[in-house]
Amino acid sequence: MTGADAVVRSLEELGTEIVFGLPGGAVLPLYDALFRAEKLRHVLVRHEQGAGHAAEGYAVASGNVGVCIATSGPGATNLVTPIADAYLDSVPLVAITGQVGSPLLGTDAFQEADIRGITMPITKHNLMVTKAEEIPSAIATAFHIASTGRPGPVLVDIPKDVQNAEVEFRWPAKVDLPGYKPNTKPHNRQIAQAAKMIATAERPVLYIGGGVVKANAHKKLAEFVEATGIPVVTTLMALGAFPQDHPLYLGMPGMHGTVPAVGAFQESDLLIAIGARFDDRVTGDTDTFAPLAKVIHADIDPAEVGKIRVADVPIVGDAKKVLSELSDYFGHKGKYKAPSIKPWIARLQDLKERFPRGYEEHADGSLAPQFVLQTLSKTAGQDAIYVSGVGQHQMWSAQFIDYYKPRHWINSGGAGTMGFAIPAAMGAKAAMPDKEVWAIDGDGCFQMTNQEITTAALEGFPIKVCLINNGNLGMVRQWQSLFYDGHYSHTKLGGEVYVPDFVKLSEALGAVSFRVTSADEVEDAIQRAREINDRPVVVEFVVGEDAQVWPMIAAGTSNSDIEYARGMRPFFGEEESAAETPEAINDTIEALEQEGN
Repeated sequence: MTGADAVVRSLEELGTEIVFGLPGGAVLPLYDALFRAEKLRHVLVRHEQGAGHAAEGYAVASGNVGVCIATSGPGATNLVTPIADAYLDSVPLVAITGQVGSPLLGTDAFQEADIRGITMPITKHNLMVTKAEEIPSAIATAFHIASTGRPGPVLVDIPKDVQNAEVEFRWPAKVDLPGYKPNTKPHNRQIAQAAKMIATAERPVLYIGGGVVKANAHKKLAEFVEATGIPVVTTLMALGAFPQDHPLYLGMPGMHGTVPAVGAFQESDLLIAIGARFDDRVTGDTDTFAPLAKVIHADIDPAEVGKIRVADVPIVGDAKKVLSELSDYFGHKGKYKAPSIKPWIARLQDLKERFPRGYEEHADGSLAPQFVLQTLSKTAGQDAIYVSGVGQHQMWSAQFIDYYKPRHWINSGGAGTMGFAIPAAMGAKAAMPDKEVWAIDGDGCFQMTNQEITTAALEGFPIKVCLINNGNLGMVRQWQSLFYDGHYSHTKLGGEVYVPDFVKLSEALGAVSFRVTSADEVEDAIQRAREINDRPVVVEFVVGEDAQVWPMIAAGTSNSDIEYARGMRPFFGEEESAAETPEAINDTIEALEQEGN
């Protein structure tokens, strides 16, 4: 067989069922091999970025390695964005790229790009195959690295002549990585120290990150919470790791987090961070973040432990094992009793009651995007998979859709990649064909990767798209409104007329599409979309342009400066206005609630 056949055979031996890609000159041998493949399905995307994001969506939804293929030069460089996205969000991804023939390397040949050099900072590992007989080992190694330890993207670059070379296929392939030994088992001493600290804490809080989802540790998290009674905060990447209707759930922290979650961090005496990396969108000003708290920081990546905030007890290990071993210290057979934290729980419950999620109706009567997403959550339910783009609609999706299960919320967290939703939703549908998959997109994001609607239509992935159209780059506009005196510099996308007309555009791309402009149409439109399962559906919700995401913490400022609504700050320090009394805040909250009813 050829080297290209060896690539296909290796993927099949590793259990790969589907790959996303776009052919070109440097991968023609590989595509000839795919033509002969019997087990491996190839999905022809319309843009290589779509292939990468689709592979990400597949990986997150299934927990398996996602695979994408691109040709050399611009084909490979179009994968840079999804590779960077996968790197920051720890998604197991293998990107296979064609390369110009070995004799042409370094000559600036047609469609040559040093994709290894370009992606070196944004891959967990990358390699070029120089001999055809090395292909099985290279592919097996890529899968192993991508899926173990802290997951991440791996790139395999294969010159065209190597793909064409004859080779005798041998399996199983040898994976020899003497320097790569991820530590999954936490150290007993650190676990013991952490347990002791937890047992004596008065205001502990669990800071749960995406690593808990990656480790499939949600059941162990539930057991630990049951044993200790400690309240839970889940980051944007961890929504669904803990059920949102649990009485100890406080919500999402950070820039657009809930008041109870942010307040818990700021008043806590012990942060138990598991699978979280103290991202700037969570911490804000690091000097004032959780100022009273000691820190237990557990992560599988030793580079993350203590990187942003010094850990009093650092733990390197798999989140599932960490939670399991910590749980053993509590409960009826454990060494310690659960911490005595009734006053702390009462304080947090008070914050939950005084600062519930809510939003203001628009004075002009235009449709509120928060209402749309609340209705979507109620109608589609907890079994649906929700995939979001980036911006205001992403934050509203995080706030107003209820998540009870892991891997039912997929989004671009670290990179914040516009255009993520449509191809990633397609990948999620490929992984979970029996699940209802909703892509939640904005009019800005949608115009970046909507061509993958055609892929979804032709390849049989009937995704549903909730398109929030406010005619603007909404999140940028919000910042311009708040911090740039309303100078809306180049953020208006639409006008008085629908340009583009998303309904016509979506229909041209192969989807069923219709437009919603009033609240009384929303539920019926969602239900109508749910009943169409033979092709993609795009429902355009035309919403007011002035809707904003609240609560909010301005970038780089203290979490204590959180605003529940504009000008309304729940937490007070000496430097803050004494006029902002709790009574005034409560009056404002009551007024907002009445407006919302």
